[in-house]
Amino acid sequence: MEQTASPISISIDELDLAIRQGRFPYLLDVRRSPRYDEAADTIRGARRRDPEQMPQWQHGMPADAAVVVFCVYGHEVSQGVATGLLRLGYDVAYLAGGIEAWRAMGLPLGAKPPASPGIWVTRQRPKIDRIACPWLLRRFIDPDAQILYVPSEDVAATAKKLGGTAFDMPGAEYGHHGEYCSFDAFLSRHGLGSNPGLALLARIVRGADTGQLNLAPQAAGLLAVSLGLSEKFQDDDTMLTVAMPVYDALYAWCSRTVSELPQAAR
Repeated sequence: MEQTASPISISIDELDLAIRQGRFPYLLDVRRSPRYDEAADTIRGARRRDPEQMPQWQHGMPADAAVVVFCVYGHEVSQGVATGLLRLGYDVAYLAGGIEAWRAMGLPLGAKPPASPGIWVTRQRPKIDRIACPWLLRRFIDPDAQILYVPSEDVAATAKKLGGTAFDMPGAEYGHHGEYCSFDAFLSRHGLGSNPGLALLARIVRGADTGQLNLAPQAAGLLAVSLGLSEKFQDDDTMLTVAMPVYDALYAWCSRTVSELPQAAR
């Protein structure tokens, strides 16, 4: 009888490094329902998948995704899910020690994602903020967030009709406030400002988006790349897809840069 290879594990340090380097895995929280339901938080960027319902969702992931699954302590639940995904040909690992080991290391946790992916509505033809904010949403807040780009005059009505949230619009909670841009509003609202890499990225985004290029030397470069993407891609969804790895790379650079600074200079 042919035997399936056992799934490999990924350590807490390895997963933390992968995220800081902008190599965001397809992260699955597979804690059983009682433990998950009672919990207030999860690892940022994780999707919820019930291990008891694996036959219903196991085929719905990107075929080329690097998958990491975690449960409470990294024992039979996550290892069982990882074994099942391995049989289907996925590149998968389970998190050694689970979420409790992550918590014990003092690594960042965030609110659990909504039961249904959120709908976020903004103006069409994005440049900077309206690309940076969806990147932040999908990487750290709501990994399956739906982003809708519509004409400016239709944003409020579309958000209301679909039960979504308007962003980067005048008067929006997730909008410009004083000298700060919408990306700053997302960081503040979701408690992400303490992430040093994101804090540096926010300064670059703010500088590029508001014309304050003196805020960071990289702001002018981000502005140029963003305008170039807008010229190259007329379809907004395609532009967002192409820009996601650009922001992954910029976040990786920011994370490495701040890690090399003395604590007092961060």
